[in-house]
Amino acid sequence: MNIVFVFSDQHRACTTSIEGADVRTPHLERMAAEGVVCRNAISNIPVCTPWRAAFLTGQYPLTNGIFLNDLTLRTDRPTLGTCLRDAGYRTGYIGKWHLDGNRRAAFTPPGPRRQGWDYWAALNCTHRYSDSRYYLNDDDTPRTWEGYDAIAQTDLALDFIRGSVAEDQPFALVLSWGPPHNPYRDVPDEYLAEYPSDDIEVRPNCPDPDRQDLSGYYAHVTALDEQLGRIQDSLEQEGLMDDTIFVYTSDHGDMVGSQGEQRKQKPWDESVRVPFVIRFPGQVQGGTSLSKPINVVDLMPTLLGLCGIPTPETVEGRDLGPLLRGEEPDGDGTALTMCITPFAEYTGLPWRGVRTSRYTYARRLDGPWLLYDNDSDPHQMNNLIDDVAHRSLRDALEDQLQQLLAERGDPFEPAAYYIEQGGFEVDEKGAVSYSN
Repeated sequence: MNIVFVFSDQHRACTTSIEGADVRTPHLERMAAEGVVCRNAISNIPVCTPWRAAFLTGQYPLTNGIFLNDLTLRTDRPTLGTCLRDAGYRTGYIGKWHLDGNRRAAFTPPGPRRQGWDYWAALNCTHRYSDSRYYLNDDDTPRTWEGYDAIAQTDLALDFIRGSVAEDQPFALVLSWGPPHNPYRDVPDEYLAEYPSDDIEVRPNCPDPDRQDLSGYYAHVTALDEQLGRIQDSLEQEGLMDDTIFVYTSDHGDMVGSQGEQRKQKPWDESVRVPFVIRFPGQVQGGTSLSKPINVVDLMPTLLGLCGIPTPETVEGRDLGPLLRGEEPDGDGTALTMCITPFAEYTGLPWRGVRTSRYTYARRLDGPWLLYDNDSDPHQMNNLIDDVAHRSLRDALEDQLQQLLAERGDPFEPAAYYIEQGGFEVDEKGAVSYSN
């Protein structure tokens, strides 16, 4: 079984046509019609480096030690890449990495710091989509992607897929796009022209929209969707769909003005809920939507399980294979969400929360904070946290949260507690200082 795992940076689930948004994503619609949509795919810690670490290790942030951006993922534990490589896979990683410390433009040498990915066309971190650098395999000379980097990265992904077919070897490719992460307007004009800023959809919970930002965000999403279509076409043309796991998702969302907020690290759905569509042989019927919450730590054991590779004992997530194959019923569940040490664009209090198939609950250090019924209030505009009629629900969700925190060994302390434990140095905004 091959793997093609595609993820973008900062793409919220609600900005897709499969959720009814006025945004053109026809290739994601096609993928959803042929695959399985997980409607409640949750970013456990909705910010870049921590999500990537959780994705590769199947561990929560306090276990793998990555709860801030620009940290280096340790090399003393199995990852998705090392497990696949050791099982005989040709492994490849293309795009944004952001797991190798605070020198964002530095070369990540071959070896343990690449976490099992042998073919390498990546840069630690950049968001200059029209002037984007990368390193190729063993060459420490930086190169420049031609044009809009997501298109050039997809070109190389297609080459990797064709090369793997020629070598008759099972392959696993992770393609990591930088958009639709800001800068929102750094996207080809042809896509911007599709979304005139005076005539775009604005969510009801967005009180003071920046229409330039929103139009650029939508343009990025449509540009990426076209690249997703190219990948799906290639898999079909190469006759690979019958033995390939094909996934599209994102690391976290983007508020883009909803709730009067920007970016991520927040507990609202625009920040924590991401698109997740998977297609693979043996799945439930194409076009199926599942409601049970899934979390980022579940992705690594799920991919390994679908490939028949044992899950390492270090993994804290669960194999979703039985759910995706229809062997266990869909329904409710609980996904843990958190902001352990706020930094950069979010300077509020740390919080912890749970997202079920219906409810969002979050508490800060100063007490219960948010409670939403997402069935009756999908835009999360009616906070029920102090509503007497919902007190028993709040208490039940608090109990679930406390149980999950106890399982993770998280005492829910102020940010300084965790920063000191990790031995990290942060700036006045709580961030690890970095260089470009």
